[in-house]
Amino acid sequence: MTLRIGTRGSALALWQANEVARLLGGDTEIVILKTTGDKRQDVSLAAIGGKGLWVKELEEALLRGEIDLAVHSLKDVPSIMPEELELAAFLERADPRDAWVHPAGKPIGDMPEGAKIATSAPRRRAQLQARWPHLRIEEIRGNVDTRLRKIHEGQYDAGVLAAAGLTRLGLADVITSRFSPDEMLPAAGQGIVAVETLRGNGSIVARINHQPSALAARCERGVLQRFGTVLDCYSPIAVHCTSNGSITLRAFYERPDGTTVRVEKSGGNADDLITAVYEGLNA
Repeated sequence: MTLRIGTRGSALALWQANEVARLLGGDTEIVILKTTGDKRQDVSLAAIGGKGLWVKELEEALLRGEIDLAVHSLKDVPSIMPEELELAAFLERADPRDAWVHPAGKPIGDMPEGAKIATSAPRRRAQLQARWPHLRIEEIRGNVDTRLRKIHEGQYDAGVLAAAGLTRLGLADVITSRFSPDEMLPAAGQGIVAVETLRGNGSIVARINHQPSALAARCERGVLQRFGTVLDCYSPIAVHCTSNGSITLRAFYERPDGTTVRVEKSGGNADDLITAVYEGLNA
């Protein structure tokens, strides 16, 4: 049986799909789907449905039986999913940190008042503004290569991108520095590749599941899920889990009233930590 692996057509999405195919071995076929989010580079993602639109159109192909599994960057997957589908496997997490990219290698602490910093993520914007309020944070669209080109052409003074994506594309040399978790918490699921199947079909990819990454995904997404439908992919929230015997769960949230809060909890029970972090964010 040939396993049809659905993916977007960007260089990073194709890297992810091919990595899943490599790990699965056997007979696989990469099926490239052109999503609305890829076609409409002229408007903001918010105007056409957000990052979840990339995922939704792959999910629709799964439900129509056109593909057997879909490959996503986990951070793009909405926390509330269709009941007919499941995240069946998670690849080993790459570096989850955010990367600072400056064409001349200047540190963020040396940036002048009003410097234009490119990012499309609200949680990056909120954390940057909280720590470096003198910077001007502006939205940027496009794939990784397009974003880097715009930065190096001088449309922006610098930018913030995911370190994992840059590294996977062989572009780690453009990274000026990486933000520590104390400086900027990453998005829930950042650095993790997720494999989605029809519910009950997860056995076809179970052998490539990386358990520590699956635990991190469960904890980080668990905090988001506690919010129900209050959050969307444009909510300024970050959640990051590490585990080494015990579990540490950190979160950052910019509340609707504009105030920000950071929470950190450690322990051995994932469900208890999810609850404690959620309650801390809303205290």
